[in-house]
Amino acid sequence: MTVTNEGLRIELLESANGTFFDRGSPKPNVDGQDTLITLAEELGDLPNKIYVEGHTDSEPYGENSNYTNWELFSDRANAARKIMQQHGLGPDQVTQVRGYPDQILRDPTNPLDLSNRRITVIVQYRIKQPDEKSDEAPAGEEKPGEGKNPRRKAKRRNNSEP
Repeated sequence: MTVTNEGLRIELLESANGTFFDRGSPKPNVDGQDTLITLAEELGDLPNKIYVEGHTDSEPYGENSNYTNWELFSDRANAARKIMQQHGLGPDQVTQVRGYPDQILRDPTNPLDLSNRRITVIVQYRIKQPDEKSDEAPAGEEKPGEGKNPRRKAKRRNNSEP
């Protein structure tokens, strides 16, 4: 995670120890789905808008194929968006799905490095409107946006029951 001029950047990196997508697949694997669902449950409670980015490494997708890294990065980013919206993000919370196949490498010195294959979720800064009230609530009162995700509340209740 890093703080950028756009907001909080959360990078889900692939490595030799774990991946979010099987090689060449546009659909997240079980680990990828679990991570995206957990992230969506947390971010769904926030009022912030979200960007989802897809990135690939520089390895060509396949010879003589009409499906390239250009399609792969966009399909992965859109698949991540869809899962996150099904599991916590609001319908209007994602404002952009964008991608950079091998245009913005995390490790430019090694264009084939697995860390270049990633999904990035950007939690945009909120710009407070002049007539907007503060998010601060008096002690003991619920802050605006708390409890916004009923699925999450139900899940927490179910987890806390014996």
